[in-house]
This record gives sequence, C-alpha cells and structure tokens, in this order.
Amino acid sequence: MRHGSTSGVVAVLAVLTLTAGTTRVGAQVQADQFTPEYREVRRSYDEKHTPKIEAPDSVKRGQWFDVTVTVGAGSVHPSLQEHFVRYIALYKDGTEIARVYLHPVFSYPKATFTIALDEGGTLRALAEPTHSAAWESSKKITVTR
Repeated sequence: MRHGSTSGVVAVLAVLTLTAGTTRVGAQVQADQFTPEYREVRRSYDEKHTPKIEAPDSVKRGQWFDVTVTVGAGSVHPSLQEHFVRYIALYKDGTEIARVYLHPVFSYPKATFTIALDEGGTLRALAEPTHSAAWESSKKITVTR
C-alpha cells in the first residue's frame, strides 16, 4: 500500500466489519441450537451428575480452607471422549469464585479449591457435562471470628 492511499484502509475496515457481524450472527445461531432443558440448571439429585461438596461446616474469617467438589454424589461421572465433565465452578452465594476446566479421558471429575471467606453464606458447585445442562448442589457455611 502506498503512503497516503485510502483504498487499502477501506478494504481492511470492510473485512473487519463483515467479520464482526458474522461472529455475532454465528454466536446467536449457536445459542438458538440449545433446547430449554440444556439452558436450565438442574438442582435435582442424580447419582452420576450431582456435584458433591466436601467442606467444613464452619471456618474462621479469612482463614484458607479446602473445598473439594466431585461430580457424582453417588458414583463418579465418567470421563470419556464422548461424555465428560466440561468444567466445575464454585460460587459463594451468587458470585463465582473459582472454575476449573476438565479434559476428556485425562481428567478425573474432581477439583479442590482453596478459598477464604469474610462472611458465611452458601457454597454452590456447578458442573456441566457434555450431554446435559449443568448440575448444581449447595452447602451452607458459617464464618466465625
């Protein structure tokens, strides 16, 4: 491109504009493919999908402690190429505080998070397998001084 020429700049801007518009349309089409049952978090009990939260019932304010989440409250969720847990996320009340992404076959569906809290509330674990919506479980936790 020669110095002072605007035709190259216009072409680049046109490509960027088309690409940005295509991305938005593509994302919307992908989102429309999900059925309502894949969008809604499941809170019922399922032996292989419900996350199991292991954490103390009470902790001291600001003190680090471990929270272990295993997917499958009754038996461990499979970790196969065609069916595995994509991620495990940990929330305190409505705020996500940690997330781990898992790989098929090589990742066991379990994660340990080391956290500290300023106040009590509810810990929530969310786990999303490849063949259904995310599953959720919760555990109340008390924080003392």
